[in-house]
Amino acid sequence: MAAPKNRRSVFLGRLPLPERNYLAEALRTETVGGVLLLAAAVAALIWANTPLRESYETVRSFHLGPGSLGLNLSVQHWAADGLLAVFFFVAGIELKRELVAGELRDPKAALLPVVAAICGMAMPAIVYFTVAKSGGGSLGGWAVPTATDIAFALAVLAVIGTSLPSALRAFLLTLAVVDDLFAILIIAIFFTQKINFAALGFAALGLAVFWLLLRKGVRGWYVYVPLAVVNWALMYNSGVHATIAGVAMGLMLRCTRHDDEQHSPGEHIEHLVRPLSAGLAVPLFALFSAGVALSGGALSDVFRRPETLGVVLGLVLGKAVGVFGGTWTAARFTRAELNPDLKWPDVFAVATLAGIGFTVSLLIGELAFAGDAVLTSEIKAAVLVGSLTAAVLAAILLKLRDNKYKKLCADEDRDEDDDGIPDIYEQGNPEYHLRMAALLEAKAAEHRRLAQVAAGRPAGEDGPA
Repeated sequence: MAAPKNRRSVFLGRLPLPERNYLAEALRTETVGGVLLLAAAVAALIWANTPLRESYETVRSFHLGPGSLGLNLSVQHWAADGLLAVFFFVAGIELKRELVAGELRDPKAALLPVVAAICGMAMPAIVYFTVAKSGGGSLGGWAVPTATDIAFALAVLAVIGTSLPSALRAFLLTLAVVDDLFAILIIAIFFTQKINFAALGFAALGLAVFWLLLRKGVRGWYVYVPLAVVNWALMYNSGVHATIAGVAMGLMLRCTRHDDEQHSPGEHIEHLVRPLSAGLAVPLFALFSAGVALSGGALSDVFRRPETLGVVLGLVLGKAVGVFGGTWTAARFTRAELNPDLKWPDVFAVATLAGIGFTVSLLIGELAFAGDAVLTSEIKAAVLVGSLTAAVLAAILLKLRDNKYKKLCADEDRDEDDDGIPDIYEQGNPEYHLRMAALLEAKAAEHRRLAQVAAGRPAGEDGPA
């Protein structure tokens, strides 16, 4: 007898219940953080484009910190190199969890978001390179439009009120996690110029001590927080971008649960640190990085200068084409088929949403053009314009299918037997069917009683009135 054919996997199908619950909690924090990020960005733009702009420059260029340790930095640098280390620490935990318990644990399931993320970073870089090369501009900003800002993207979803199904949200989150990984590699490889090998060696030793303490089960924030600060300072002085230390420590945390644990150490620490990252670190970075002058001439120059035009087109066009094309190609040549409740235009809308590249794009822009303050400001303006354009386009595309999304979300959340578990996850459980049968019988009896009362008969009397 012939062996049965392998069943095709469903792309963007229903998530397992534990993964769905984890995703819901994570996205709530990210969404709140994204709204704060939007508010901080708007505040920075207002501050930098009013008569108070001199005070803005004074505050963000104010230096503080121990110079003897090489840490006498401006407020803007403390936000970019210090606070963003917290953001990348959380990104490291997210990546570790995805690798051991999430969408990336199965190589076959991981193929789609990984290919989508790679294509979603390669295409914007190609678009930038093409535009900058043809216009005779600098090629150094090729990495600026390659990153996706998940907090900003989720804030857009919160503002427009789209009830995006959990599978699409999970795809966006996984895509952003892989995107963050490659952004980290880009920063480490292409924006590290001079390396202090002594400081780097001590940083590696500090990370090894951090890992050893975790393996031995040592507990106490008073042990890990000072060690994390030392590791960060050593990494900063090594010449490698300091946020790499945050990622490395996040990846070291255990994100699998033991039998006697409700949450793994990684999940527990992420739950504690994520509000600090989303609610403080990233908004403060935006406050001191997004403040650029947006006069009419500056905005028009965004579409005239090859570097800035390359960033805008890379975010708006390159991201959408790259993510969608990579996803469609991976699905076409694997055994994955799209969830029948969703359509490929839904994937394209999420791919367009990936063009919001605020936080990491601003950081890479500062690194890529560190010696040219004017061009750095213009690149930041291009990031703002490109991210805003991508957000508007994605909002329009998602709104066109909003009614369909609301129906899918309602089906996912329906819990008619009030047991705390959505009905869609219990449909194969015999006990669920018994509970539903009893519930339906109780509702039918209540309807009969109400009909009898309306007809003027005592409740429970079956004869004619």
